[in-house]
Amino acid sequence: MKKNRFLAGLFILMLIILSACGQTNQNSAAKEKKAAAPKAKPTSMILATTTSTQDSGLLDVIIPMFEKQNNVKVKVIAVGTGQALAMGQKGEADALLVHAPAAEKAVVDAGDGINYKRVMYNDFILVGPTSNPANISGSDIKAAFKTLYNTKTTFISRGDQSGTNTKELGIWTALNIKPAGDNYVSTGQGMGQTLLIASQKNGYTLTDRATWLAQKKNLPNLKVVVEGGQDLMNIYHVMEVNPAKHQGVNSKDAKKFVDFMVSDKTIKVISNFGKKEYGQPLFFKYTE
Repeated sequence: MKKNRFLAGLFILMLIILSACGQTNQNSAAKEKKAAAPKAKPTSMILATTTSTQDSGLLDVIIPMFEKQNNVKVKVIAVGTGQALAMGQKGEADALLVHAPAAEKAVVDAGDGINYKRVMYNDFILVGPTSNPANISGSDIKAAFKTLYNTKTTFISRGDQSGTNTKELGIWTALNIKPAGDNYVSTGQGMGQTLLIASQKNGYTLTDRATWLAQKKNLPNLKVVVEGGQDLMNIYHVMEVNPAKHQGVNSKDAKKFVDFMVSDKTIKVISNFGKKEYGQPLFFKYTE
């Protein structure tokens, strides 16, 4: 009798072990099947943005983050803010990241841009030859521009309707000055290239601080001469291109991008960007 009970117990134990093994095999098979399942094909969207976000290296950090989190492939078109806004007005982009508030407002008021959000800021600075032939300094950008004009000192303008170029032209307009002549050089290039030309031509130029910090190791002939003025703040906004006005716009991913850019996680990354390499952040969180 005891022998029969022992055999019965042994049989039950074997059934339990076999059942457990079977369950383990099923779980393993399910995991393998899940791992082998093809990943959904990423969607695609177009971001039109200013060259400063690219030249500073910021996009190299945040775009891969967005793509990984949302399974989206982003095509970045880095041009002057004026060109980026024009792309939005034509429905040739899905989202915009730009820095010319007055021009941006016109696009939003016309209904071409929606979900318009402030993201970050830094500032504009005036850089010039290390010898500083115009002998300008301080924080008064208008006084500096007036001196450059009166002394016929070489000034290098982006001339590309970018946010920086718009800021520069606004300063000349406030002074009732129309710069022209051989000493006023319009590059039609992005900020990084314009800085290189300023260095080569021993001239002055207006730049955003982020691009300057990212590029200055290649510009030993230039230094900051004017900075810190209240009118030199450089504010960046993000927006969706309005799908109600422009058919074919990828509004779903554009909205995700806007939400991503103003999220606490992304703003933290932006606020720390550059600290390790340059000793200071290249962009700051915008607060009212």
